[in-house]
Amino acid sequence: MATRPKTKAETLAWLRTIAGELSTATLKRLEDTLPWYGDMPPSRRSAVGLVAQAGISSFISWFDDPRSTPWIAADVFGAAPRELLRSVSLQQTLQLIRVTVEVVEERVKDGSEPLREAILLYSREIAFAAADVYARAAEARGLWDARLEALVVDSILSGEYDDELPSRIAALGWHGHGEVAVLVGTAPKQFDIDHVRRAARHMHADVLIGVQGNRLVLVIGRADPLSRENDDAIGTAPALTFMEIAEQLEPHFGPGHLVLGHEVPNLVDASKSAKAALAGFAVARSWRHAPRPVHADDLLPERALAGDPLARATLVHRIYRPLQAHSTELLTTLWSYLDNGRSLEATARELFVHPNTVRYRLKRVSDVIGWDATGAREALILQAALIIGSMSDHEQSPRRRPPT
Repeated sequence: MATRPKTKAETLAWLRTIAGELSTATLKRLEDTLPWYGDMPPSRRSAVGLVAQAGISSFISWFDDPRSTPWIAADVFGAAPRELLRSVSLQQTLQLIRVTVEVVEERVKDGSEPLREAILLYSREIAFAAADVYARAAEARGLWDARLEALVVDSILSGEYDDELPSRIAALGWHGHGEVAVLVGTAPKQFDIDHVRRAARHMHADVLIGVQGNRLVLVIGRADPLSRENDDAIGTAPALTFMEIAEQLEPHFGPGHLVLGHEVPNLVDASKSAKAALAGFAVARSWRHAPRPVHADDLLPERALAGDPLARATLVHRIYRPLQAHSTELLTTLWSYLDNGRSLEATARELFVHPNTVRYRLKRVSDVIGWDATGAREALILQAALIIGSMSDHEQSPRRRPPT
């Protein structure tokens, strides 16, 4: 057995002679003690081995002169390819460091006291360096995710899609499925984006978040909770509606109006909900007692007056056309009821029917289109639908040629 070195120069020379032996022993220990190392593809195992060897070489250089190379520990991870940092977790990296240090300590246990202290100090430095590498990678990923999310939300708001949108959405880790709705309001002065995400997860929802000046936009989708598989009580609970989700997210918005767009089948169609929500947000101040949040479809009259083509089309195709196709009698009764200030008696006199007949027909109107003409707000929506629908009929009717 070789004589234990006594001076630093002798110790340094001895370390350099056993560096290869330490690397081989470290790789053998990694394979014996870390299952994840053995399961790696050969190329990645080789990359991990390079990191271990770089750590041993770096320690020898650091032991030679710690003051001249104070950041040499960080250089250990320069030998690792970029994909290795994505496939090996911080916990696995710390396990790698621990195994390497254990092998070195066992081999030099009979060395000098300064050498053992140097190993302890270096192992601390290398652990901090590993944490720094992963922290910087996480920070860079966070900044990239924020930019990517802003790009996706901008695409949804503008409706300008390309073939890369689905892959961008997948890269963000979107867990939503099925229907989507867009919620638009004002951004608070102090906005905690992580708090909003946590609140959404508690409601089994996923969100994409966009802040544009003083406007805050949330794209909301329902997510399947993993916990429901093991929780019968939660598993049987009905999913929240988008309005219920919006009501619980309301405290995260700043003061002012909050508008929820209609549901759409999937995230790719979210621009339709976004356009409705943005149009409603622009005119919400025109409804003095608008609730918070409010459905964009409850602002159809104001949106139509502001020139929103989507609102005009919605009024025509969801109210006027269905009534017109179902029964001209219902359409005439609704016209008369609204023109007579929602008076059953005045409507009955105009139509020469009993007030109960008017009441029955109004109920049929509600069954056909889902809006109740006896409510003040819904009556305004229906009145706007009749006006715009009749204008649409006039625009579509063939015009007579002037006499020649």
